[in-house]
Amino acid sequence: MDPRTATVRRETRETRVEVTLGLDGSGRAELATGVPFLDHMLDQTARHGRLDLTVRAEGDLHIDAHHTVEDVGITLGEAFARALGDKAGIHRYGHAYVPLDEALSRVVVDFSGRPGLVYAVDFPRARVGDFDVDLVEEFFRGFVNHARATLHVDCLRGRNAHHVAETVFKAFGRAVRAAVERDPRAAGEVPSTKGSL
Repeated sequence: MDPRTATVRRETRETRVEVTLGLDGSGRAELATGVPFLDHMLDQTARHGRLDLTVRAEGDLHIDAHHTVEDVGITLGEAFARALGDKAGIHRYGHAYVPLDEALSRVVVDFSGRPGLVYAVDFPRARVGDFDVDLVEEFFRGFVNHARATLHVDCLRGRNAHHVAETVFKAFGRAVRAAVERDPRAAGEVPSTKGSL
């Protein structure tokens, strides 16, 4: 059985990012992005997605976290694309609803080969601690463009900004897990009538 793993490095004048991803993992995460709230959210994604995930990032945090968060999303997306290969034998689609107290979010993913993001998350405040919640959308935009996936992210309700973010990332992990799992009824088949994704 192939390992379905990938290591991707991305270096720009603004950031240096390295991501190692295992799709058939146990939920183990080693995270050091320099953005503590992003580390927390990636930990939720790994745990609920049963992904083994290592992320190391150095960025221009003296300006703000924008470039780091976006480039982590980009690099993670590329790692998914490489680990999935031709996508033969996977479910391709996944969805999840996740509640946390008053908050409820839904994430639906299609590893279609076509990047697309529909993002409908209204945070009740602009920051969680020092973290600018606008960067959540930037993370997912970077991810879909490089994973070549379609992603719909909806927060259906929520009054606590931390809860909203956490439900989004947990639902993302669970939706991805469902999509990348092997389909025993379609072993070796690419899940598309076109024959490729």
